[in-house]
Amino acid sequence: MFETNVRLILDRLGPGDVVLDAGGWACPFNRANVIIDGEPFETRGYYRTLGLPASQGGATEHFNRESWIQRDLCAREPWPLADKSIDFAICSHTLEDLRDPLWVCSELIRVAKAGYIEVPSRAAEQSRGWERPRIAGLSHHRWLVEIAGARVTFLMKYHLLHADWRYSLPLSFLRNLPESARVQWLFWENAFEYEERIIHGSDAQATELERFVRATRPYAATRLRADAAARSVSTLLRRAVDKARRVLAG
Repeated sequence: MFETNVRLILDRLGPGDVVLDAGGWACPFNRANVIIDGEPFETRGYYRTLGLPASQGGATEHFNRESWIQRDLCAREPWPLADKSIDFAICSHTLEDLRDPLWVCSELIRVAKAGYIEVPSRAAEQSRGWERPRIAGLSHHRWLVEIAGARVTFLMKYHLLHADWRYSLPLSFLRNLPESARVQWLFWENAFEYEERIIHGSDAQATELERFVRATRPYAATRLRADAAARSVSTLLRRAVDKARRVLAG
């Protein structure tokens, strides 16, 4: 979680507030009284194996083995928590991993009075070199997520993203991206909006991926013009070949 927001969350919580961390296994928010995650309590703090903080939100764990709910967050069954029984719910760097983030959003709204969501920014997730040189974002992430106002939009992380430099941002862009721009977040009260955006057809998917890249302007205009010219020549040559084949065919 973005460290500045850790402090903001702690400052807003009262001593009697009941706090939930949904998906907090890798880096539990220690102020949470309840954690719900698919992984077991005994293996919490996975991030320490990556050289990252094993927890956030204070030095003392407010949860224990009994208040750790191990279950599939996306199972289409209500979480074992009563409506609005949670004063503040945290879901940080979890939604982009899940097969059904829409269900998790609905459960967050049902059980909590307020909360905080954090996900990788689309700029970070669409950048190459974060994990490996030739892929964009992290390999286990399923979604490109955008937060605008109180609406969270999930776009499938189409495989085309890794197929062409025009559909992703270069490592040089990622290296210059400040920490605050690598994530996006939402503080919400009572409820928030969420949706899945679906794009049909590989051509339309490619158009959207390229649109986002061009909007960030990570490449020199000369490279973009040269690429456009090369594609135009390629299109003309392909049409000429197709025409010649039709003529030869009779």
